[in-house]
Amino acid sequence: MLKKDKLDLSPGARDALQAWLDHLRALEDAAAATVEAYRADVTGFLTFLSAHLGGPQGRAALARVGLREMRAWMAHERGRGTTARSLARSLSAVKSFYRWLADRDGFDATQVLSTRSPRYRRKLPRPLAPQAAGEVIATTEAQAPDAWVGARDAAVVTLLYGCGLRISEALSLRGADAPLRDVLRITGKGGKERLVPVLPAAKAAVDTYLARSPWPLEPEAPLFRGVRGGALNPRLVQRAMERARLQLGLPATATPHAMRHSFATHLLNAGGDLRAIQELLGHASLSTTQAYTAVDTARLLEVYEASHPRARS
Repeated sequence: MLKKDKLDLSPGARDALQAWLDHLRALEDAAAATVEAYRADVTGFLTFLSAHLGGPQGRAALARVGLREMRAWMAHERGRGTTARSLARSLSAVKSFYRWLADRDGFDATQVLSTRSPRYRRKLPRPLAPQAAGEVIATTEAQAPDAWVGARDAAVVTLLYGCGLRISEALSLRGADAPLRDVLRITGKGGKERLVPVLPAAKAAVDTYLARSPWPLEPEAPLFRGVRGGALNPRLVQRAMERARLQLGLPATATPHAMRHSFATHLLNAGGDLRAIQELLGHASLSTTQAYTAVDTARLLEVYEASHPRARS
């Protein structure tokens, strides 16, 4: 449900926003964090319209919003220090809301949907060197206060690096998934399923953790447990990596997500096919996979020439 803030929104706008968020949850299977981010972005936009246009705007008024209002909102956001990247994300949420609203209410949302997103330079991920990735796993295990906790943290980080999992995907594994098979069926963003091969090192790390864990292996319980037996909080894995990073003198970019970046980059550097890596990571767009892999243009061209049918003919 929408938060009961003191927002200057008309009942019609509030109901439309709530219906759209319900649609995202029910029909598009959007993650809770995504829904919350969209809620905040679109609420901010609607609140701006209320102030800019002199009062709460109903659904009919929302249908009349055009480029003038969109530009005023974007100028307002930039004026209060919103970065180009954050504004681009907010604009994407507003456009998504308007597509849904225009379809429901039967109006032309072209002006809103044609609003140009601000340009920004994407920050390329910084993967770890293969040796550093191995050292992070070993240090994560060695620095833990208890042997089973160290084995647990090392197993999670090994899955991030060895299988390219997101931390949420690793922590979503259940007892029924153990012992790990040769291939894992992972449900990623947007409910998309993919098959991920499991390396022997990842299997061994999980087996070691389970052998040391004080908690019974229950089919429906989380595979990775906290010290009180509940689901492992991802923040604990992040902290374990922070400690390992500091001990090894690695940069602040050496995060759990960097292990996934490293997985992709090291596969590509070893001659992996870009589209195969895209499938392993669960990316909808090949351009996203290219951003994930920290390789230079010459290396990408080499992979292209080796894999593209026309390049070989």
